[in-house]
Amino acid sequence: MWFLIVVLAVAHWDFWNWNDRGLVAGFLPVGLAYHAAFSVAAGVMWALVVKFAWPEGVERWADGAGGTTEAGENAGSAGEDGDR
Repeated sequence: MWFLIVVLAVAHWDFWNWNDRGLVAGFLPVGLAYHAAFSVAAGVMWALVVKFAWPEGVERWADGAGGTTEAGENAGSAGEDGDR
């Protein structure tokens, strides 16, 4: 996941499009089309991060199910009585 984040961070600086005055589909500037595609790619990448790299302790803590956080702290102290 870190590799994908670094790749997107580098790709965000689209210096190769800075002087391109062309249009995509006859109306959309190349830079804007690039950033639209970049935004979709970033959204997909973050969806993958959430699916595969999200810490499970955060979900247990948010649901009030107890357990410990990654730091070893008691995560069940907030919301144990069922109040939200």
